[in-house]
Amino acid sequence: MRKQFIILIVALTVLNCKDESKSNGKLNVVTTTTMITDLVKNIGGDSINVQGLMGSGVDPHLYKASEGDVSKLVNADVIFFNGLHLEGKLVEVFEKMESPTKKPVALAETLDKSKLIGSDYFASNYDPHVWFDINYFKQFAKRVTQVLIEKDPNNAKVFTDNEAKYLTKLDKLQKDVQGVVDALPRKKRILVTAHDAFNYFGEAYRFRVVGLQGLSTATEAGVQDVQKLSNFIIDNDVKAIFVESSVPRRTIEALQAAVKSKGQDIKIGGTLYSDALGDAETVEGTYIGMYRYNIKTIVSALQ
Repeated sequence: MRKQFIILIVALTVLNCKDESKSNGKLNVVTTTTMITDLVKNIGGDSINVQGLMGSGVDPHLYKASEGDVSKLVNADVIFFNGLHLEGKLVEVFEKMESPTKKPVALAETLDKSKLIGSDYFASNYDPHVWFDINYFKQFAKRVTQVLIEKDPNNAKVFTDNEAKYLTKLDKLQKDVQGVVDALPRKKRILVTAHDAFNYFGEAYRFRVVGLQGLSTATEAGVQDVQKLSNFIIDNDVKAIFVESSVPRRTIEALQAAVKSKGQDIKIGGTLYSDALGDAETVEGTYIGMYRYNIKTIVSALQ
């Protein structure tokens, strides 16, 4: 029996015996990705305790729960995660933790599946990187608010007020991003990255998105993948390709070398934040700051 499973069994035993009361009168909330952590902090404010499992630069596709993580999950009043198998290695943990009083909330599962981008790789059959469509992130915010109110109705006004303020900020973000994108001609809107995390961004802002590794970083790019994409870059006169903060640089550097070996220059346009935000306490450590940084980096490099 795997060590993680043993830890889980112990944790569930503790769960059945533990006091369900809130810490310091506040809900204990556990989140997975940095994007969701930032969102929940914006909605909950000082009225909740938030613990995020993943930090800056962490790849949710490959993340495994530690003993400390399981302890946090056990003591949580609410658990928010992305879903659509983004946190693939945590799914079993979440399934084992479900009980009549605790059901982890998969935010992406509330979205209209008919409008999501299909995926042959993920068991859900959908691309899970939905936060790059700001409209979907707004729906995340509404769902978080709803759940927090259900768990702590006494703070309903706080949660709804915070939601309204955050949605206003997201409205402004959309307007500003569109303004930056409009400065880039359609023929130059080709985004080449380490893996296909930006398809929802591409749909929203009419970019053609090509990822070297596909939708999941669990897949490895081979020599043929590199050669095929290098030909695509040359044929379409792509000016820049991009590294991702949660994916090793070597894949994009190999692609750059392949393009240059065929006589065409290609620059690395910068590092984009895809599956994780930037460092805490930085502008890029917030969802809004990350999005602004990404769009400025992309457009500046491709112009």
